[in-house]
Amino acid sequence: MTTHSFPPRTEPSAALVAGASADQGVQVDVAPIPQPDRLAGPDGSPRPPGVRGLLFSRRRLATTALSVAPLVLAVLLWQVLTAYDVVAWLSFDKLPGPGAVFSTFVAQLGSGTYYQDLLSSVRRILLGFGLATLAGVVIGIAVGRYRTAQAAIRPLIEIARPIPAIALVPLSILIFPTSEQGIVFITFFAAFFPVAVSTIHAMKSLPKVWEEAARTMGANGFSVLTHVVLPGAMPGIFSGLSVSMGVAWICVISAEMISGQFGIGYYTWQAYGLLDYAGVVVGMFSIGALGFGTAWIVERIGTRVNHWLPRAAK
Repeated sequence: MTTHSFPPRTEPSAALVAGASADQGVQVDVAPIPQPDRLAGPDGSPRPPGVRGLLFSRRRLATTALSVAPLVLAVLLWQVLTAYDVVAWLSFDKLPGPGAVFSTFVAQLGSGTYYQDLLSSVRRILLGFGLATLAGVVIGIAVGRYRTAQAAIRPLIEIARPIPAIALVPLSILIFPTSEQGIVFITFFAAFFPVAVSTIHAMKSLPKVWEEAARTMGANGFSVLTHVVLPGAMPGIFSGLSVSMGVAWICVISAEMISGQFGIGYYTWQAYGLLDYAGVVVGMFSIGALGFGTAWIVERIGTRVNHWLPRAAK
């Protein structure tokens, strides 16, 4: 008697079952293929919700500790250097310690002029940075997309871009009727070029196939600009905005020190004139906190706008 060997029986895949059923006109419910859970246990079983929350809490705690530890170490080093009046390559014998700076900061919190200085600087930043964002994006799009605008505007941008914004303080005093308008103009001038240049490069780096595909499907020029060009250029534009915010703070503080009557830069320079070195450090930390806060806001807005990027949600 002759024996025959048969291949082992295998179950048809979900894709084959769905395809065959579609050909025969039969509707079949195909269960989705289960995906591995990142928070699954070692044996593959899902962890309870409480364990997941604990894991997230530990990760968040570790991230917070990693961010806070360098600041704590810096304050401790500052305390040691000032407490022992260390004089080496650098002199720390006249530098106020953390305790004196904290006392001055608490005293300033009870003063109305301190809040007025903060609000004045923030208002100037918002005006100058907002105008620079609007003008920089519009001009950057025009220069990046149209040859006529590039030939007419790009040389002017490249000539004015190397000029330090703080060098315009004497001219702003002569041109503008008030120092407030001059400081806003200097802030605008400093913040404009990073936005404009980043927008120009973002326009030139867009793949041509995106625009060609949109026009093939019947999109007009305005639709291509609003639905293809601008969304595709937003990552590059927000990179310029982040740089622009830092440059704007540097220049607005410098302008306030020279020609301002209010503002955190004016407060810092006035404290130096009065030999209030603890007040100088308070002003420095205030500038750093304001710059950090505004940069964080720009970054969060950029994350929301560019949510389609692979790493935007991380």
